Order: sequence, then structure tokens, then C-alpha cells
Amino acid sequence: MPLERFGFIVTGAGLDPDKHRASIRSDAFDGIMVGVSRPEQGVAVARALVADGIQLIELCGGFGPVWTAKVIEAIDGAVPVGSVGYGPESINGMHALFPD
Repeated sequence: MPLERFGFIVTGAGLDPDKHRASIRSDAFDGIMVGVSRPEQGVAVARALVADGIQLIELCGGFGPVWTAKVIEAIDGAVPVGSVGYGPESINGMHALFPD
């Protein structure tokens, strides 16, 4: 089965999952990005994406391993869930963006 429906959940200050959404569509692909302000909101968003037929979910690095695991548990492994990670070459740049 080809990947036709992809979901990406991103964390960012002031994002509301009911308002902050974007999509990329073609005849063969439907991708949706949903913004949340807190990782815990990703649980409900992931459940809704699965209910809407999403085949794969990617989480931004702001979820970290703990919330990634909670999302996987919340959807009972219904679809693959991955998370963005940054290697050691990115440490200085990430610290500049997120000093706290």
C-alpha cells in the first residue's frame, strides 16, 4: 500500500490545533500539518488524524521521546509514529533557538 495520507504535528507558541492547520495535496497524496502549543495536545490530534485515515504520523522534535511514546500509546500503535531528531552537529544552533 503506498503512502497517501501523512500527518505532521508541530509544537509552537500560541498554536491552536483547531485553527493552525496546513495541507499539501496532489492527486496521489494528502499531507496535513497541525500545530499545537503543548506536546500533550498532540495526543488528541494524533487520535483524530488516525480516525481520519492518516497512515503515518511524524512529530516535531519538541515532543521528545516521552511525548512521542505517549502518542504511540494513545493511538495503540494504529499507524507508525516517528519524531524529528537533531544530531550533535546541531547542538549550537538548537541552543541559540532554545536557550532556556
